[in-house]
Amino acid sequence: MSHDVPVPSSALLRNGLWLAVALSMGAAVSLGITRFAYALLLPPMREDLSWSYTLAGAMNTVNALGYLLGALATPMLLRRFSPGTLLVAGSVLATVFMGLCGFFVDAVPLLVQRLLAGVASALVFVCGGLLAARLGAQQPGRSGLLLGLYYGGTGWGISLSAVLVPAVLAAAPGPHPWAWAWWALALACVAATVVLLWPARALQALAAPAVVASAQPATSGMRWAPFAPALLGYGLFGVGYIGYMTFVVALLREQGASGTAVTWFYALLGLAVVLSSRIWAGLLDRSRGGQALALLNGLLGVATVLPALTSAWPVVLASGLMFGAVFLSVVASTTALVRHNLPQALWASGISAFTIVFAAGQIVGPTVVGWIADGPGGLARGLVFSACALWVGALVASRQKPLAA
Repeated sequence: MSHDVPVPSSALLRNGLWLAVALSMGAAVSLGITRFAYALLLPPMREDLSWSYTLAGAMNTVNALGYLLGALATPMLLRRFSPGTLLVAGSVLATVFMGLCGFFVDAVPLLVQRLLAGVASALVFVCGGLLAARLGAQQPGRSGLLLGLYYGGTGWGISLSAVLVPAVLAAAPGPHPWAWAWWALALACVAATVVLLWPARALQALAAPAVVASAQPATSGMRWAPFAPALLGYGLFGVGYIGYMTFVVALLREQGASGTAVTWFYALLGLAVVLSSRIWAGLLDRSRGGQALALLNGLLGVATVLPALTSAWPVVLASGLMFGAVFLSVVASTTALVRHNLPQALWASGISAFTIVFAAGQIVGPTVVGWIADGPGGLARGLVFSACALWVGALVASRQKPLAA
């Protein structure tokens, strides 16, 4: 079938859930593996390579910088290539850069690989989110569920990493066993990329409609000012959540948690991400302003501060489950906000705008938390900073009103 031939609506309705699940492998690659698996590798790499927490955090800072550069480039690339093409190309590149991380021990080349992996992951995440939003437009009654399924794919990547990385670290030979974990994660990305081929092709025909001059002013992108509270709140989400996802495993290790306990913690966090698509689907469908973003940011702040206050295992486990059940739904809430308040022709620029402020926040978060952790307060004080950023983000986002039709 030619890419120019529309996919029949009946086929989309019949396969919509499976297409969203297959598309979620993009989120698994771009965030679940490329971004968050690093938390499991940080303790052994830091010990082996004698890193400070500031340098360890800088690895995710440059990854977020690459993500920002990729998000800035995506709208331009979408004018030349289809979202499906960019989705698969970005996943292939992310796979390559993940694998290359296993070949270096010096900080500079590792920083470069993390930067390039961030660029590639932005292509995957933005294009996957755009295709998920277009799929949801075909099925308005369950658009929140379809968006949640896509973003929940991050949880599959997290859970897979939680099982895969410790097993590889335990079995790997040589002086740097963490290198084998990078290669194993790259192989997982290969498998996910193969799955992505189907939704990338099947959803290719869901092109954005042209802007109608009589109904919509001519514009090359959305205006940022009407979305200022949501954009700022989302930027603070980027600052806050990434500190937890970068350093929580290292904090658990410092508190004496066993390897098995850490595996269960991270795997259950990932499964909570997957289930979050059902938990918050109704809220995403109803919330047309900043209510969803504010509520979810506030809850995330509570989950983030708990391990900083106590090492009691039931509380720590509750923190991971709560965090997993919320944090990717914050991302989904901004896509829902764009979908509710902008014409479909502007969805790509809207999603890119939120991705840009998200990436900017993530650039700040890991280095600041790492710098705090190198001081007298340690990692616990760094997570308190993260929680405060999330709570301020909740207050700001609550000011976002729905746009007039």
